Amino acid sequence: MDIIDKLYENKTLSDTELISLLTACDDTYLFEKAVTRRKEYYGDKVFIRGLIEISNYCKNNCLYCGIRKDNTFLSRYRLSCDDIMMCADQGYGLGFRTFVLQGGEDLHYSDDDICHIVYSIKNKFPDCAITLSIGEKPKESYKAYKDAGADRYLLRHETADSDHYSKLHPISMKLDIRKQCLWDLKELGYQVGSGFMVGSPYQTTENIVKDLRFLEELQPDMIGIGPFLPHCDTPFCNMEKGSLQLTLKLISILRLMFPYALIPSTTALATLSPTGRKDGILAGANVVMPNLSPNDVRKLYSLYNNKAYSGIEAAEAKDKLCKEIESIGYRVVTDIGNVNKKSAI
Repeated sequence: MDIIDKLYENKTLSDTELISLLTACDDTYLFEKAVTRRKEYYGDKVFIRGLIEISNYCKNNCLYCGIRKDNTFLSRYRLSCDDIMMCADQGYGLGFRTFVLQGGEDLHYSDDDICHIVYSIKNKFPDCAITLSIGEKPKESYKAYKDAGADRYLLRHETADSDHYSKLHPISMKLDIRKQCLWDLKELGYQVGSGFMVGSPYQTTENIVKDLRFLEELQPDMIGIGPFLPHCDTPFCNMEKGSLQLTLKLISILRLMFPYALIPSTTALATLSPTGRKDGILAGANVVMPNLSPNDVRKLYSLYNNKAYSGIEAAEAKDKLCKEIESIGYRVVTDIGNVNKKSAI
């Protein structure tokens, strides 16, 4: 039996088979099977989320990230609760029913501040979901955010290999702590999202297999992957970009391994290729996240060089984004878009 067919039939692959899938399979057939599987669970729906980048301050010094603490060339900003509410007001008027609050690990915001922001949005827009993506926190902090109304939490593990993790992060950051945060979030009842970079420096195919195995263990509701893209003001400024084709292949593999998952076609894909957003959908992704942040700070949330933040990456261009997605046979829907663990067919 072909490896792709074996995966499509929900059979467990060996590490050797996964490596073969990553390095030598028929991409076209893989994409076809992934699209068939996503349609079984989500039909032609693509869920839209409004991304609000609340701060580009960060206490961490990840070697790949443009908002790392030691980047002294970056103009810093943080949004107030009023700023964030203005973004949510605009987004609600545009039809968004999920808001993703993303930021660096900014110690300026206390737990009370985050809870107040979450409660304020949820109180005004009770028919909306709130996703947080603000890094590693103690379990009691995650509980407080959940009690305030947060529904989902995104925390990419970045790599599931501890040696590889140590090559991407400062010594103060530990993979075990990051994994424990994900288990804490799961235990607290969040819809949990994780994921990893594709083509990050020093990554091997065996590292990617470990990522897939960790995700099998975690069984996340959301899986976000994207190609590594260098930033000019980081130690990895001269490292090679991640591969678009490998990223698309992995989206398809993840769709077959986790057919229920909410998988975004990311801004990094759109940055790497003018057709990256559509390519991600055609590989099996089913979420897009246009930018709702204030116009004057979008370019400052600079995770990597030349990050796309205008055009159809902007929330105000939602109609244009909808038409682009319709042109490839899908439709954008503005409901909350919770994870669907059961096939619709």
